[in-house]
Amino acid sequence: MYIYVMISKDLLKGTLKTIVLKLLEENERMYGYEITREVERLTEGKVQLSWGALYPALHKLESDRLITSEEESIGKRVRKYYRLTESGTSAAKEKVREFIDFVTIMGRVLDTGPSLNLA
Repeated sequence: MYIYVMISKDLLKGTLKTIVLKLLEENERMYGYEITREVERLTEGKVQLSWGALYPALHKLESDRLITSEEESIGKRVRKYYRLTESGTSAAKEKVREFIDFVTIMGRVLDTGPSLNLA
């Protein structure tokens, strides 16, 4: 996976789909570059997604029918926008809950103090 990070890539493994689903849930529709910039902004530059990581994840989510895409012409350029399907909206909520549970459990295992409870 080609994710450039200031933190360990191992910590991000398996979370890319969750990140994309959550961003699409919050923003309704986004195109690839927009997703990479938003992740970089939200993480204060600690996570920088490469095209080699993002687009396979987008294609997998689309083949799983969790997202759909539409092309839009902007001048001479064509942008491919992604949005959640109905099942993608449910999956986004479930993936976020699952991740929060994981962080809470790891907090207990590592004895880092109070659990994260955002649900």
